[in-house]
Amino acid sequence: MLQVINLTKIYEGGTKALDRVTFEVPDGQFLAVIGLSGSGKSTLLRCINRLVEPTEGQILWNGEDITAATPEEMLRIRRRFGMVFQHFNLVHRSSVLTNVLAGRLGYVNPAWSLLNRFPRQDVEKAMQQLERVGIADKADQRADELSGGQQQRVGIARALMQDPEMILADEPVASLDPVLAHSIMKHLEEINQQDGVTVLCSLHFLDIVHRYADRVIALNEGQLVFEGLPTEIDDQKFKDIYGREAERVG
Repeated sequence: MLQVINLTKIYEGGTKALDRVTFEVPDGQFLAVIGLSGSGKSTLLRCINRLVEPTEGQILWNGEDITAATPEEMLRIRRRFGMVFQHFNLVHRSSVLTNVLAGRLGYVNPAWSLLNRFPRQDVEKAMQQLERVGIADKADQRADELSGGQQQRVGIARALMQDPEMILADEPVASLDPVLAHSIMKHLEEINQQDGVTVLCSLHFLDIVHRYADRVIALNEGQLVFEGLPTEIDDQKFKDIYGREAERVG
């Protein structure tokens, strides 16, 4: 179980991105994190694996205090968290296969990775993950030769190389058109349902939230303003999340 307790993040300059946010995520749940741009969604996900350092509060993963972990302990903890980014975060000049193998960097000798040498079993595993997301035929292409949807599949395959217990997906479909968005969300749904991996996914569109999420939390100006089922977001709660001038379209 993931437990987030009174999590606060204040950036230099005084911007409060998160304000005492508290919630729990049971193992195997698909949790959507919603809210306007700037509401704190990305900061929340990045605090969970400490890509961003929290200012106050606790993050517990199966009882282990992530916020108190040393840098050496974080290397071990991050192996259990796969990260999928909105803008893919790939090395454009490297091949698709090399980008996927980057998901094993926490497991192999750093000298091997600098020489782009990985154990045979890791290469085989990478090809299996590319097959799973439907782009094994692109393994030798440069990452920047792929479409946006294909690049996001590479990002998912890279995350799977960690054998994660949780995937943190930071607006993974915000850069994609609706058809591609659903194809990416179906891969995350499959990983959640078939592999039992917990998924925290920040999203904008309620139709996607209703289709894929078990549960929802919503942020507004860094504060938790809703926690519940997607079907419980009525018109009043929608306006609490997105503002009184927002129009519901999904």
